[in-house]
Amino acid sequence: MTLVTRPHFPIIYVRGYAGSEDAVEETVATPYMGFNLGSTRIRQRWNGALDRFIFESPLVRLMKDYGYRDVYEAGDELPAGTSIEPRSLVIYRYYDQVSPSMAAEPDRPDIPVYAEGLGQLIEKLRDQVAGDDEEARAAFRVYLVAHSMGGLICRCFLQNDQVSTAETKALVDKVFTYATPHDGIDMRVIGNIPGFFSRNNANNFNRDNMRDYLGLPEDQERAHDLGGKFDEDRFFSLVGTNDRDYEVASGWSRRLIGPMSDGLVRIKNAAARGTPRAYVHRSHSGHHGIVNSEEGYQNLVRFLFGDVRVDGILKVDELELPTRVEKAWKAGKRVRASYHFEVVLRPRGARYDLHRRTTDEGSAIFRKFDEMLMPEKAGLDAPRQPFLFSTFLSARYRTKKSGALVFSIDLRALVPEYEVDGFLWLDEHIEGSHLYRDTITIAADCDSSGCWKLRYGFDSRTPGRVTRSCERIEDEGGDQVFTVPIASKSRPGMKARLELRPRRWNL
Repeated sequence: MTLVTRPHFPIIYVRGYAGSEDAVEETVATPYMGFNLGSTRIRQRWNGALDRFIFESPLVRLMKDYGYRDVYEAGDELPAGTSIEPRSLVIYRYYDQVSPSMAAEPDRPDIPVYAEGLGQLIEKLRDQVAGDDEEARAAFRVYLVAHSMGGLICRCFLQNDQVSTAETKALVDKVFTYATPHDGIDMRVIGNIPGFFSRNNANNFNRDNMRDYLGLPEDQERAHDLGGKFDEDRFFSLVGTNDRDYEVASGWSRRLIGPMSDGLVRIKNAAARGTPRAYVHRSHSGHHGIVNSEEGYQNLVRFLFGDVRVDGILKVDELELPTRVEKAWKAGKRVRASYHFEVVLRPRGARYDLHRRTTDEGSAIFRKFDEMLMPEKAGLDAPRQPFLFSTFLSARYRTKKSGALVFSIDLRALVPEYEVDGFLWLDEHIEGSHLYRDTITIAADCDSSGCWKLRYGFDSRTPGRVTRSCERIEDEGGDQVFTVPIASKSRPGMKARLELRPRRWNL
């Protein structure tokens, strides 16, 4: 795998929602508006010893690892008349205009006003980076990196035709969002935040209002669609799955939102439709927050600067049933169950996960019995096969010995329990089990002609080693597709094919 040098564009960070006047004042009083916050965690080593794991913050790491720098100088931001380096970190300080200490009329505007300001900032950056050089202006692009409501501001800028010109929108190369409520915020009792709940613009997360400022059709049920206004492949959604460590409002937020969330945004609402995404066990913000995490940073830099994208799909061929359940099913009794598919993806040698979906953390891929074994009854043409992951990899971290990109996939499939129709109301409950669990190591390499070679190995047989070549097939689009055979050793079990689709990224 060859490391390719590419241009690095300015990164604009767009912060999330500040719910109170005090929160606004706290964020405008700092130069980086929270993106400079890191974290210190305790991790247990293989021998039981406890070590500190320090993450300096995404901004500091971008400066150390990729040579970025901020745009503050002598107490000023983006000083007029100065030239700015392409590798610049810019904080979009949209809350300055609503801070009582900084604004003459601190009334909170609507999302489109913030989005319009984002466009103006991008144009100003182009002028200061490229100047009057026509070739440099034509090549100029920016990356948008946004947390929470910041992602909605970015989407409004890109999707609302009334906000900015097509020329300015075209200057955005990629968008990366952390914990953005792309489909609004839902609470346990009342559902979606009501449109009339307008204090401090909390109705920004109401789907009716979102459809309006995002330029989506009024009759569209959900609001997570990019509306064809930006390339979905160049828009990344990072989803948090840890609601327990979100302590805003003394924990009342996570109580109102409930589990299967990051404490504020439900997992199902945190990704834009059709975009690559990753799940990490982090909360919406705080000491265990998604922005100030190693997992978040590693996903960010691989998406912005990486070389390879790999998509993984599990093509399930057979799901065996326990003997008692199978007899009842064949006898015509109704069987109710759910299949949970767990996947944890980690690069070789890393102390972090790029992608993590597990049952215990409320984030496993969920499929109903009928969706897998009786698709026609569920209104499907075929079984609803689990899409496991989209991950981005970098030749910067390839193995020294082989030059390949190596990562592991911890794959599990389980059924918590089966419920079989019984006499009258007395249904029979039968304990479920794991159908499959193993860790698969993948080594991916690509030659100069673009021909891929993938090898694999199972930890249950050859721990940490790749010993076999993946079978290569071609799909209808001409992409190179590889498969790994999956088969359980005991009954009930699963037979499937792990389908891997690698492709070069950032060409």
